Amino acid sequence: MAPRHAIYPDDSARHALYDQHGYSPAVRSGDLLFVSGQVGSREDGSPEDTYPGQVERAFKNLAAVLEAAGCSFDDIIDVTTFHTDPEAQLPALMPVKERYFPSRPFPAWTAVGVTWLAGFDLEIKVIARIPGA
Repeated sequence: MAPRHAIYPDDSARHALYDQHGYSPAVRSGDLLFVSGQVGSREDGSPEDTYPGQVERAFKNLAAVLEAAGCSFDDIIDVTTFHTDPEAQLPALMPVKERYFPSRPFPAWTAVGVTWLAGFDLEIKVIARIPGA
């Protein structure tokens, strides 16, 4: 079994949130990176005020975790997004998604409607392959 290594982004302000809730932002195992669900949280853990703001921040938070592992959005294999109101929210999500994933091959993607995300309206969880690993 490949050893597991926790990956933390350089943004040390968010480390307290991960420790407070008892999880790692990402775990590397072999050449795979398993990224915990990223939400639209500011450095202090509070959500952005608007849904579009949460979407932008969630993708930026995801980018920071990927970068800490030596990955980019091009290395993502699988995406799962969780939405509190998918029908209303997807129109605001899609332009941001298209900026981060502008061309084929697109990652596998599953969108799930949920009733609760701890004060957030979107969560993004991914699996990526670490280049050169």
